[in-house]
Amino acid sequence: MSIRRIDVGPRMSQIVIHGNIVYLAGQVGEPSGNVASQTRDILAAIDEFLAKAGTDKTKILQAIIWLADMSTFSEMNAEWDKWVPQGHTPARATGEAKLAGPEYLVEIIVTAAI
Repeated sequence: MSIRRIDVGPRMSQIVIHGNIVYLAGQVGEPSGNVASQTRDILAAIDEFLAKAGTDKTKILQAIIWLADMSTFSEMNAEWDKWVPQGHTPARATGEAKLAGPEYLVEIIVTAAI
């Protein structure tokens, strides 16, 4: 099977497609925002990248969410719940991690089908 890369940078590609599976790089939001606004930024970016790959959020298979502070879980979930299509919720895990910098509060990684 071929591998197709979209938005290729020197360190990583934003999108990698192998067969009928789309892998997105971890997405972070505008660093000046709070958990809710960063989550909204991330979800909008995910929508854009999935569209570039020829798919959409109804085809997300798995989401991995990292929070800088697990106490913000409900704040992130409030934005997620408004965005994720009911009946198409993916397998999901959420954990706490030290992110790339202290200004980043949320990072989301998704895998989707085409």
